[in-house]
Amino acid sequence: MKLITAVIKPHQVEEVKEALALLGVQGMTVTAIESDTESMSLIFFVDVTDLNGIINVEFKRTFFDSVYDGIDDHFWALSDGEESVLEEIQTNSQSRSLTIGVPLGTDELEIIGSVFNNFVEEAVVEEAVVETISNNECGPGTILENDVCVLDQRCGPGTILENDVCVLDSVPSTNNQSSSTNKEMIISFSIAFAIAGIVGIILALIAKAHKKKN
Repeated sequence: MKLITAVIKPHQVEEVKEALALLGVQGMTVTAIESDTESMSLIFFVDVTDLNGIINVEFKRTFFDSVYDGIDDHFWALSDGEESVLEEIQTNSQSRSLTIGVPLGTDELEIIGSVFNNFVEEAVVEEAVVETISNNECGPGTILENDVCVLDQRCGPGTILENDVCVLDSVPSTNNQSSSTNKEMIISFSIAFAIAGIVGIILALIAKAHKKKN
């Protein structure tokens, strides 16, 4: 965000007066004139006494103009923000003259062009932008503790911290050993029962064969 104020150069005040000539006003008075370089416009503070006031004004091209791609463009006039009737009554290589109707009750008449030339300089005041730098970020392998980055001593599953490095845990846990032992015992009993069954069947067949011989 910036504030832009148009400032007339002190040594050119007289030239500005010559460049901006009020050719005549009817049913109104002009109390002050300001320039707005952000909208490229001149603002006339007026007191309109008739139903429709009229202002005739001439601009020297070296001061204020309206051009587009090097070709004369239209001026625009706003009375308190509403478009006013504007007619360009005279144009030459040195100046342009306008006549503008201003309704009763108007306080500000704004004439919009496209360029201020040699008589206006911009004073720009920019607001300071404060950037907040986050100090809550630490590099890889570190974590924030009490606003200080320290080594992250947390390791993932199956790893342990050795010499500040996460390495594979080579010591199996008791639960894993118990589980493996239980599985081995179950398999052993199953095999033993199977062998015993086979032996029993063989003995039964032998005994049956002996009975038939007798």
